[in-house]
Amino acid sequence: MASNSYKTIRTASSDEYIVKKSRFIGHIMPVKTQEEALDFIASVSKKHWDATHNVYAYIIRDTGVKRYSDDGEPQGTAGIPVLDVLEKSGVTDCAVVVTRYFGGIMLGAGGLVRAYSHSASIAVAAGGIVTRAMCARLKVTCDYYFYGKLSSLVPENGGVIEDTIFEDNVTLVFRMPVEIVDGFNAKLIDVSNGRYSVTKTEEFFSDID
Repeated sequence: MASNSYKTIRTASSDEYIVKKSRFIGHIMPVKTQEEALDFIASVSKKHWDATHNVYAYIIRDTGVKRYSDDGEPQGTAGIPVLDVLEKSGVTDCAVVVTRYFGGIMLGAGGLVRAYSHSASIAVAAGGIVTRAMCARLKVTCDYYFYGKLSSLVPENGGVIEDTIFEDNVTLVFRMPVEIVDGFNAKLIDVSNGRYSVTKTEEFFSDID
């Protein structure tokens, strides 16, 4: 199932904390491409143009690209710890920028690593981790008598109903992870005594939790 699912960030978000008078703000954004990541980094850097540092890291799923920048902090104390948080969280297709306003007290190398790691971690927590799986969009057209059974059967078996079209018959449009479609279809054929089965219209990645 690994190739059919991945983890990413649910929504753009930020969080901050202060250590030894230095203010750290962790910003996070789901992105699909390196261009989107760079645009996000540029927008945060522009907003916080007066910050001491705007450290970043991002991972892009399709290309396998991983990038980071210390933005003037001592080498290895900022960008790598931020990237490490993303890797250990198992998320991809996301970018993090940690903004630092220096408070006048030196943190030392170890203190910087901890501060940037923590800032990235609270950004990930604020954005929320979501699993995306390859899903199939399916439809079933049935009579009104069977519709009540079908509308219960879909969510009970891991599907999400997207649309219901009421005409002479009822057409239910729904999505579910591709790896459970065959099992669901077999169950549908069984409970409908062979009258109904699913029609697949497309496949796409979608949130499943």
